Amino acid sequence: MLVNPTDPEGYQTVGDVEAAAGGLQIVVHEVSTGRDIDQAFASMVREKVDALLVAPGTFFNTRRVQLAVLTARHALPAIYSVRAYSEAGGLISYGTDIFDAYRQVGLYTGRILKGATCRLYNQPNSSW
Repeated sequence: MLVNPTDPEGYQTVGDVEAAAGGLQIVVHEVSTGRDIDQAFASMVREKVDALLVAPGTFFNTRRVQLAVLTARHALPAIYSVRAYSEAGGLISYGTDIFDAYRQVGLYTGRILKGATCRLYNQPNSSW
């Protein structure tokens, strides 16, 4: 598993993964630079790990092409938290299209700034 120690949310997933592992050994590599990723992959190759889980986080999102290339080069099956990794060549993701979510946030923010209210709060003048 790759985690960024400077990202509390991503690092929190380590405990969740260990709890769900059912006795499987989880090897955690802490990385926070591109070079750290290269070194972690070299270590994973030596350790002969069976698969890779990349913790969620902005740092890993920005390094998704590097991760996809390295997993392909080392024939290491990997799973990622968002769809963008799969689009960059990664094997599989369990999450949504984060960039679409960002676009939706922008749309909703624009509507709110223009005075719209949300139906979820039973506002009679809701425009969305």
